[in-house]
Amino acid sequence: MNRRKKIITKFNQKDKRANAKLHKSNKPVYVSKAEREKRALEAEQAAVQEQLSAE
Repeated sequence: MNRRKKIITKFNQKDKRANAKLHKSNKPVYVSKAEREKRALEAEQAAVQEQLSAE
């Protein structure tokens, strides 16, 4: 019984790992506060340049 249980648990673990690779998380990648501020400044500068070039 013990040997059979070990074999079954080994296969179950293998299946679980395979399923985990198939189902990726939809969670967005973490962006630090400093990086968010940097991106906001870049977007703001790009918007200002677009307004200047449009005029």
